[in-house]
Amino acid sequence: MTPRHSFRSLSMLLLATLASAQDTIDVLSFGHKSPLSSDGKKIPGYKSQAVNHDIRVLSDRVTLTPPYPGNTKGALWSDAKTHSSDWTAALEFRASGQEVGSGNLQLWYTKDPTQVETHSVYNVEKFDGLVLVVDQYGGTGGRIRGFLNDGSQNYRGQSAQESLAFGHCDYHYRNLGRPSKLTVSSSQSGLDVKIDDKTCFSTATVALPEGYHFGITASTGESNPDSIEIYKFLVNSKLSEHEQKLKNPPAQTGDNAPAPGTTPRRMDAFPGIPELIPDREAKEFKSQTEQFSDLHDRLQAMSHHIGYVFGEIKTLAESSETQHKDSLAKNTEVLDAVKNMKGSKETGLPPDTIRQIRELSEKVDKLEASMALVSKALDDDHFGKLFKQIEMMHFDVMPAQMRHALETHTPSLGKLALLLVGSQVVLAAAYVVYKRRKNSIPKKFL
Repeated sequence: MTPRHSFRSLSMLLLATLASAQDTIDVLSFGHKSPLSSDGKKIPGYKSQAVNHDIRVLSDRVTLTPPYPGNTKGALWSDAKTHSSDWTAALEFRASGQEVGSGNLQLWYTKDPTQVETHSVYNVEKFDGLVLVVDQYGGTGGRIRGFLNDGSQNYRGQSAQESLAFGHCDYHYRNLGRPSKLTVSSSQSGLDVKIDDKTCFSTATVALPEGYHFGITASTGESNPDSIEIYKFLVNSKLSEHEQKLKNPPAQTGDNAPAPGTTPRRMDAFPGIPELIPDREAKEFKSQTEQFSDLHDRLQAMSHHIGYVFGEIKTLAESSETQHKDSLAKNTEVLDAVKNMKGSKETGLPPDTIRQIRELSEKVDKLEASMALVSKALDDDHFGKLFKQIEMMHFDVMPAQMRHALETHTPSLGKLALLLVGSQVVLAAAYVVYKRRKNSIPKKFL
């Protein structure tokens, strides 16, 4: 294969890559560029809403509903509208939780996002557009259903909402350990819905208008909530015939070919790549000098292309290395947190709750130890001394008049002894007098 044909093949490959890349609508897409958010809080081109929690934006995914607590909602709505009715939207998501989980995910294409906000298909009232629902409806383990509304139906008031679905398929989406890819394509030929690149359902009777917003909502129940994460959302739109001509102009030959001295056009989609040299027929070169000049220019352009590709590879490698280090650091933090979660695997409780229970247990142990010390002190000799000290303290704080009265009117010990001795002497004297008088009385004999 000649260098001319090699360069032509390389040019065709680059143009094909350019064509596929330009189809992505950046203002409606996220996750195709790294990092996902520049500040870790907002996604460019989208507004976030949440109930009972804060949406967590990581470098590679968005957590719409966390695994704890329950009864949460999360939503992402595009700021821009679609400008074509011929588009393809691909949503990569992952749902994980306990064995019996509760949660649902909706992909919306509606005219007015304020009619939906964070609602699911079960509690939204009126909306104008399309919604694809992913949940465990009917205990099937997972089902994808499609609903349409022109703004006249109140879905909250529907008793048989299942009858409004125009298509469905079963799909077990929970705890797969990998992201699932939900794709919906709208064109003049109808609507096509795929899951993991396999057809879920399609219809030729549905035609969606342009000028609508894309939205993603998720909600969980009070018990056994699911963690629903969004990794990527890409919206591609086919170019119009005029745009295709501007993007891939036909090769010019013969009299319409540019002169060798004219300025070639540039590949604007690849900043930094040199000018693109247009193709020319071999019969146009009349001398070896022209052939050599053309070959030189093309080889030089090819070397610039290769250098640019190597530069991009180097930048990509550095970015990948940085992301790898960040991932290792985050994984280390997660592993440390898991190691400290004693009993969390058995109880299913979050780390904060386990830490609070542990602190409460330590406080109870300290209280038991204090009560044991008090009980021991009551049984010890120190209690007697303590009682004596309390008695002396009460005596010291006793009013002076009361103390004087007690000291003044309380009989002394000497007086009491003298009183006892005196009474004994009086009794003894009385007894002696009694005996003498008895002995002096004359005795009578019969």
